[in-house]
Amino acid sequence: MRYQISDGTVRAGSTLVLEHFDFQIRSGEKLALTGPNGAGKTTLLRLIDGELSLDRDDRRRGPGIIIEGNPLIRMLHQQPFADLDQTAAQAVLQEERSAADPYGQTGPADKGESMPAAPDRTGEEVWSREQFECEQAFLRAFTAMGFRRQDQDKRLCEFSGGERTKIALIQILLQKADILLLDEPTNHLDFQALEWLEEQIRSYPGAVVLVSHDRFFLDETVQAVYAFEGKKLRRYSGGYSDYCRQRAALMRKWIKQYQEQEQEARRLEGLIRKFSGRPRKAVFARSRKKILERMDRIGRPQQGPEYIFTGSIDPLTAGPKWVLSLDKLCFGYDRPLMEISLRVRRGQKIGILGANGVGKSTLLKTLAGLLRPLSGSFLIPDKLEVGYFDQHSARLLAQRAGDEQTVLSFYRSAFPNLSEKDARTELAHYLFRGASAMEKVSALSGGESARLALALLLGRRPGMLLLDEPTNHMDIPARETLESAFGSYTGTILFVSHDRYFIEQVADCLLILEDGKALYYPFGYRHYIKRQRELAGQKGKGAAARIEAENMALVEGLRSVPKGSSLQSRQLSDDEAFYEWRLGLAQKKLDVICSRIEELQSRLQEMRDYSLLQFCTGEKAADEPELEQIQAALTEIYPEFTRAALQWYDVMQDAHPED
Repeated sequence: MRYQISDGTVRAGSTLVLEHFDFQIRSGEKLALTGPNGAGKTTLLRLIDGELSLDRDDRRRGPGIIIEGNPLIRMLHQQPFADLDQTAAQAVLQEERSAADPYGQTGPADKGESMPAAPDRTGEEVWSREQFECEQAFLRAFTAMGFRRQDQDKRLCEFSGGERTKIALIQILLQKADILLLDEPTNHLDFQALEWLEEQIRSYPGAVVLVSHDRFFLDETVQAVYAFEGKKLRRYSGGYSDYCRQRAALMRKWIKQYQEQEQEARRLEGLIRKFSGRPRKAVFARSRKKILERMDRIGRPQQGPEYIFTGSIDPLTAGPKWVLSLDKLCFGYDRPLMEISLRVRRGQKIGILGANGVGKSTLLKTLAGLLRPLSGSFLIPDKLEVGYFDQHSARLLAQRAGDEQTVLSFYRSAFPNLSEKDARTELAHYLFRGASAMEKVSALSGGESARLALALLLGRRPGMLLLDEPTNHMDIPARETLESAFGSYTGTILFVSHDRYFIEQVADCLLILEDGKALYYPFGYRHYIKRQRELAGQKGKGAAARIEAENMALVEGLRSVPKGSSLQSRQLSDDEAFYEWRLGLAQKKLDVICSRIEELQSRLQEMRDYSLLQFCTGEKAADEPELEQIQAALTEIYPEFTRAALQWYDVMQDAHPED
């Protein structure tokens, strides 16, 4: 199967979307379309689906679109169902059943109805088997999307719009099209459903073309990215992160070539001015002018919509080594959610994970002083300034600014020592460039208000940031700008986010709230996901990947300890620190058991020696019950030794699998 567009031009109504572009889908390939809102990503999907056609173009030779193999193409639409009175099961399975049913209907015919000749029993069994497998696949997908089994009998009108989109996604996956077109399939999905969908797309036998703002999802699923650049498409190999690296490399090359050409142009212009008035040098000057005129000028590099911070953003006061200590802190509203003990080292950036309602936002509010602890305590150094952000902070901006203040005037009122030029420069770093700096604060969108609130927060240079969903309602350029800003920030961050790519870019460790416990994971999000996948199916080993939060200081301490006895002036890597910590715990447990065995064996030998001496001298024999107790203790402790030794060996194998 091959789908190819060569030298195509397409419009949406009267608007030119793409001109003279090339595009190709290979069999089984997973592709992403990326670009700013309004660039034409959905328009291209509609073109592939056959809803739109290429413009007629005198320049193009050939048909423009070449399709080999007559592929089945299906697209996930925003309004997928016309009949909302049917149940979820009927909506998904009806088309599958009608295609597989040898009678051409979803069930046996009523009496008196004409009906085609019954197929042979083998065909009927095949049909029944296919129907059964299809229903089972539907139920697996339905529950993976967060529905209950009984919800399959609810009518579509009883589901929300987001839930109907989930059902449509299940339907289109079960159709097994050769080319699957998905426009924002990750909307309304939680982490569990996202991971399920990622696996479905990775293992999908056909080709998939995706449009999604979930960059982590794209990293996990696609093999190439088509980027909308102006009215053209450029193909990049790899996932979204690969695309970003390649695009940055191309931009650096473009800037270098532009600067070199501009330097050469200025040199030629200088020679022309210098020698054009001299008769003996007139020929030379004219030749330089012809060279300049024939120069294929490189366009000025266009700055991307995002801003990349190149320097560090340092707090005014960074604080001591440990900037936050929680001692059996119990938090919640009318009931306690959990108790947590934790120490946070200066400069750590901790992403807080957990299901909705587990207490992530409540914990941040408690640490920010907006809620009283139910019991226990936490300590933040007196001179350490703490900055707190949530969506309510963004909404308060308009009230504080009033109806007339602009972004620029409001920012300058917060930092009166800044000149207008410096204030504009700072605001440009957060994408308030040119005229957008003169917009009224009261007219900003939710994402723009959040961006301004975070610009004000970082401008104060606090020592610690507590951030609750800082990127909600923001587009990708705004998120990438904030990722760069928080990456340059050298203070401490504790944050909650549902954007997995943002978590991966910002967090260097994780705090996982689940089942009433706080678990600490000493690495980033991608490492955590990889580790969880490795441990899937290994019963009893999942806990080894995570650590009780109160023990996290042990891991952090190991990072700065030189490895071995060579007194190396380097920190341990993440993996080394983690395995050193695990190995230390296993070794300590083994040492305790060995010491106990040695103590019992020594005592047993002493009693046996004493008994022999008493027997030889005719004295009273040693106390038999005590001997039996020691022997029983040894019998009980030997299995513990075996388990501890095997645990130590497992850790060694994890750290050195080649041994």
